[in-house]
Amino acid sequence: MHPDKTKAASPAEKLFVLIAVCCAAAAMPLTFTGPAVALPAISRTLGGSPIALNWVTNAFMLTFGSSLMAAGALADSFGRKRIFLIGLGGFALFSAGLAFASDIVWFDILRALQGMGAAAAFSGGMASLAQEFEDAARLRAFSIVGSSFGVGLAFGPIASGLMVEMFGWPAIFILVVILAVLAFGLGARFLTESRDPDATGLDWPGALSFTLALTLFTYGVLRAPENGWTDSLVIVLLVGAALLFLAFGIIERAVKRPMLDLTLFRYPRFVGVQLLAAAPAYAFVVLLILLPVRFVGIEGMSEVAAGRMMVALSAPLLILPIAAGLLTRWFTAATICGAGLVISAAGLFWLSCLTTGSAPAALIGPLLTIGIGISLPWGLMDGLAVSVVPKERAGMATGIFSTTRVAGEGVALAVVSAILSSFIQSNLGAAAGEHASAAAQRLVTGALHDAASSVPAIGHTALIHGYSDAFSELLWLLTAITAVTAIVIFTFLGRGDAEESTAETGTLEPEDDAEALEASNA
Repeated sequence: MHPDKTKAASPAEKLFVLIAVCCAAAAMPLTFTGPAVALPAISRTLGGSPIALNWVTNAFMLTFGSSLMAAGALADSFGRKRIFLIGLGGFALFSAGLAFASDIVWFDILRALQGMGAAAAFSGGMASLAQEFEDAARLRAFSIVGSSFGVGLAFGPIASGLMVEMFGWPAIFILVVILAVLAFGLGARFLTESRDPDATGLDWPGALSFTLALTLFTYGVLRAPENGWTDSLVIVLLVGAALLFLAFGIIERAVKRPMLDLTLFRYPRFVGVQLLAAAPAYAFVVLLILLPVRFVGIEGMSEVAAGRMMVALSAPLLILPIAAGLLTRWFTAATICGAGLVISAAGLFWLSCLTTGSAPAALIGPLLTIGIGISLPWGLMDGLAVSVVPKERAGMATGIFSTTRVAGEGVALAVVSAILSSFIQSNLGAAAGEHASAAAQRLVTGALHDAASSVPAIGHTALIHGYSDAFSELLWLLTAITAVTAIVIFTFLGRGDAEESTAETGTLEPEDDAEALEASNA
């Protein structure tokens, strides 16, 4: 029996709903931090080219990011609880299947399917949560979900490292399945079905054009380091992606009920929230993938030791997102988010000063600084996202924001990996000859011995030195991007701030802008 839909949910029922969404939120980061720690072990078992190994992470993030808007629209149209449960069921099934994958191609396919299930679960769950809580309680609920996501980030690497060392890499998906099953059970029992009464179904042309555009762009960026940016296929992929993104914009302007309401971008604070969604990609998320590969594949740490190092980066997400919600009593969201990104930029620059092979203890300071900085906006982002549109379209708001965040992370990872490969290739110089590109690609995936085999004229020490210099150069670039983003977000989120803007409730627009926004969505 489900709770009576005609009655308001009791505090206990709301608590169990929150726990269900938190379990799902904690499972999501495990699905990309775990394989990052296990990537060298997966490579040894399943083999695969550098591109295939990059898709171990990118396949999940691409389908997750590109499916979120469609999943949010489906949740509003066909029921948020229904989409949440369907997504969780698929997520758990494909996660279990990954443990039995026999080759890298099937592994990547299952990762892509796992991302689609995760998108449905995440969009359905967050949209459902927006219906269960109001005003200040909603902001607190989303802050708790942010902390749950932080639990997955904080303990994912160390838990994955222990499982890889004790049972082998297939075991890293066991915890994911357990959390998904628990979330499914609680959601089935306590969630109340809800939908947008004005929804007209999924915008299929928009969903297909957006997903295909993102796929072509990511694949083109991944191929470029190996084949060159002037390669005919790379050019075709990138041009095709640009044309499809253009088609997506035209489609969304023409349909009656768009998946992405482009009129929202007239509001500076909405734009600021979308920039805020993308900011952690370059300041934080790419490090969740690149650092374990560096620690295990290049520096020779064990998976457990690498996991312990990553705790310093992500542990602040356990408590600081909730603290950020409390800070809104005294500071505006613009101030908290801008200050957090500035702190992260400082941590990135500090980390760039430490070469590969530095003592682990020396890395703890910069990793903590980055984690502390990113935790401040992290606790406010989701609450800000759902407050930007009328409550009935919470699924769309969650979908837009989450798509910007996760698709931004997938694109950022592909772009940053390509840049790191290019920097490594440049640092190896003429000594590596025509094999410099292949060696650089191998180093990006942590395959030091394979890289050394491809350029026997260069020793391990020279390869590590070239990688170290390239990693520092990459961190300088990420520092600059994060600092500039902090200034832009502070400006956009702060525009229109006045005493009447209710920071405590996470209200994004001033009262007059909110009325105009609601009218545009009527």
